[in-house]
Amino acid sequence: MRWWSVANFVSNAGTWMQLTVQNLLVLQITGSAAATGLSMSVQAAPALLMSVLGGAAVDRWPRKLTAAVSQALLAVVAFTTATLVALDRLDMTSLMVLAAVTGMIATVDNPACALLGNDLVPAEDVPSAIGVGALVFNAGRLAGAALAGVTVGFLGTAAAYFANGFSFLFVTAVIPFLRPAAGAVRHVVEKGGKGERPRNAMTVREGIAFFARRPRLLALAGVTGVSAVFGRNYGLTLAVLVTGPLAGGAGAFGTVSTVLAAGGILGAVLGARLRRPSVRLVGALAATGALLQVVAGMSPSLAVLLVLVLPMAVVESLSDTAGTSVLQTDPPAHLRGRVLGVWGSVGTVWSLGGPPALGLLMELAGPRGALITGGLIIAASIGAGHLLHTHRTRPPAVLRPEALETAA
Repeated sequence: MRWWSVANFVSNAGTWMQLTVQNLLVLQITGSAAATGLSMSVQAAPALLMSVLGGAAVDRWPRKLTAAVSQALLAVVAFTTATLVALDRLDMTSLMVLAAVTGMIATVDNPACALLGNDLVPAEDVPSAIGVGALVFNAGRLAGAALAGVTVGFLGTAAAYFANGFSFLFVTAVIPFLRPAAGAVRHVVEKGGKGERPRNAMTVREGIAFFARRPRLLALAGVTGVSAVFGRNYGLTLAVLVTGPLAGGAGAFGTVSTVLAAGGILGAVLGARLRRPSVRLVGALAATGALLQVVAGMSPSLAVLLVLVLPMAVVESLSDTAGTSVLQTDPPAHLRGRVLGVWGSVGTVWSLGGPPALGLLMELAGPRGALITGGLIIAASIGAGHLLHTHRTRPPAVLRPEALETAA
């Protein structure tokens, strides 16, 4: 698990180096901010239709081999992009094609790597392992964003892509040496005899049906979806709030972003201590974050906003860690890849539709109004869902015989 965490830190740092540089590269090629958003959408779009297939592949194929091959393929894409940049042969069409290929590979790589990490710890420690993964992700994000500027400044844009390619190769080299922990939930690829159908050869449809019939997962999807659309896009809402009503500049928003990152790391540390996360906990944390968002929308100054941003990020990180734990431990082991695939498809709808919806809300209500309205919608939706669940599960009242006699 230590080696896997180190490998993921290196990989996340490389990925964020590339993502940071890619946006600048698109701007250099096209001079269009819209094209930058389009490149991000093209990379995310394959998950909308292909995540369920990628999850099925993870269930059917040996997990270590699947993760190693997908990481190696991502390295090939990164090295190809780096070579084209170095030779000054990268145009917008090539960049879009490479972004789409990266998105397609990620539909297999993301669930494979997520579930591979769970194989390295005993079953009861999976929530803690997910918390450690969140901590590594946030630390890699910070390191990658910082290294991107240094790398581009001294070595050029192509160096960031080369560095990301080597980070994928490092993960590929580590995977063969990983060993499942004693007591881990084992992923076994079963081979049926002639005329038999292996259990792991179940169709994508059965994975979707399991998700659709599981109330806990549907409730988790509802909480996460409403939070993703009306909150959490702080890179958008807080940027407009800081540079608009609070009259701050790019430096002020940089400070806010740093506090958000620090809160994410702190939340991941706390999330690693979770032992039995539940959908109810995810909902409570999401509602708390929504109410903090409402207060943040009323901030009279940058100093007050900074005080609120830290707990907002902590609560968001804790909620994400708890939700991921439920998602990865609730289904039976042979279905977890498909469930993550369904989740990837659903999550892509939120990630593609959330920013435009939030942008429209800001156009209508302004940044303060968007934060306040969005937070109230999240809290009210979660509260209504909780009341509805409580009403449905409340046992019927049973009168004792002596009470019936008294009534008579």
